[in-house]
Amino acid sequence: MATWNSRGLRGSTLEDMVNRTNEHYREKKLALIQKIPTPITPIRIDKESRHITLAYFEQKSTVDYIGAVQSYPVCFDAKECHTDHFPLHNIHQHQVQFMEQFELQGGIAFMLILFGHRDELYYLTFRELMTYWKRGQEGGRKHFKYEELNPRYFLPMNTSALAPYLEGIKLDLQCRD
Repeated sequence: MATWNSRGLRGSTLEDMVNRTNEHYREKKLALIQKIPTPITPIRIDKESRHITLAYFEQKSTVDYIGAVQSYPVCFDAKECHTDHFPLHNIHQHQVQFMEQFELQGGIAFMLILFGHRDELYYLTFRELMTYWKRGQEGGRKHFKYEELNPRYFLPMNTSALAPYLEGIKLDLQCRD
């Protein structure tokens, strides 16, 4: 079983960026998106700093974030990648199922993938994710390549844009002061 400390601070760059963006959207009344905490059971706690140093995941979580953007219900997961190949094992079956059920209820599910070595953020629609997921389930490649991605869905890193395209609906989520 995986432990909390075995994963360290993986994904913290993207998570920090998304959290700041969500706070900015909340302040501007453009969106209300909450980080979903991963339920853990602490095993070892440093008595001096009162930090958890070892813990086990209690149950499978859903996605990292859930909320509403300009009346659209959204849920998404944020992942970081440091190569031009994104391994599908970084996405769990229960997350795919949750996202599928979320979309069946009229919500918009997606993933944000930071290609850290390129300093590029990609908005992966659930529909596109399912193309790669099904290919992997049917014996095909268990990853997708950077080159396969739709250039239209790369987000500039120098803006606070979280998801300017929600399943083909262009929303101006840029905050202009």
